[in-house]
Amino acid sequence: MKKLRRLEDLLPHLKEGRYRLGPHVAKHMLQEGFTELDVLKALEWGRELAIYPEDGRMLVLGYMVFPPRLRLPLHVVLDYTPPRRVDIVTAFIPKEPHRVYSRSRLAALLRFDGALEEVRWSLKEARARYALD
Repeated sequence: MKKLRRLEDLLPHLKEGRYRLGPHVAKHMLQEGFTELDVLKALEWGRELAIYPEDGRMLVLGYMVFPPRLRLPLHVVLDYTPPRRVDIVTAFIPKEPHRVYSRSRLAALLRFDGALEEVRWSLKEARARYALD
């Protein structure tokens, strides 16, 4: 089993520049208009929402701060399996900032092809849900 690490354990890596931005972060930065500094500040003042020790990842909720009083939430996913650095896997502006994502939902958020999740109902579920009989 992989070692469980906390955000406070990873902050020194980030402050010393021992991190790598993944391509998914860059994509969201361009699409949503935040910067690398916004991501780093969100991590510095953020808190862990979920830790996925099986994957060596964590979901952090931080904020982009715009003086005097505007704070926008930012979710950041970190991979802490590399021994001497932290990988910033993705960052995005969440619709529901305090929601904790399941591993499968997090995997869907990290898809590179931009495809949406497909939901299929069984005929039995569809009949019950929409009273099709």
